[in-house]
Amino acid sequence: MKTYHTEGVCSTEISFETEDGILTQVKFEGGCDGNLKAIGALVQGMRIEDVIEKLKGITCESNPTSCADQLARALETERK
Repeated sequence: MKTYHTEGVCSTEISFETEDGILTQVKFEGGCDGNLKAIGALVQGMRIEDVIEKLKGITCESNPTSCADQLARALETERK
């Protein structure tokens, strides 16, 4: 399991696991529990590239980022 420390959002970190370019598990610490569990359930089993494409750039209220955007950023570090 890899851990990504978020910036600028309510969630403090995202733990995730990938296998062969597929997101197999994701868990957020902190933040809006129900919404973040839903995001995790929806993206589980998806290709990393597809998750990044769908979630990158999503904002939260006046913040330039969101927990979803932070997940996309975390997954981008996986590609490097």
